[in-house]
Amino acid sequence: MFFATSIAILVTMALALARAVMGPSVYDRVLAVNMFGTKTALLLSVVAFLYGRPDFLDLALTYALINFVGVLAVLEFFQNRTVSPDANENDEVR
Repeated sequence: MFFATSIAILVTMALALARAVMGPSVYDRVLAVNMFGTKTALLLSVVAFLYGRPDFLDLALTYALINFVGVLAVLEFFQNRTVSPDANENDEVR
């Protein structure tokens, strides 16, 4: 049962990784990376249960928190990023 669960999580992680690579917009890619991080925390939790290692749950929770904060930081960066109207292709993004 848990082997099938692990395989299903790995398949969804592969699909999320494919979406992150092929996503049409930045927000689709960020959402796919967020889903990949969430599935990683879920996979860590399943592995912790399978091996009887409750200390892995601490790692999973820490990873989920870092994933959440990181995604919020990236979304805030892309939301506040603007391009000035007189900027050329070679200019920096402000």
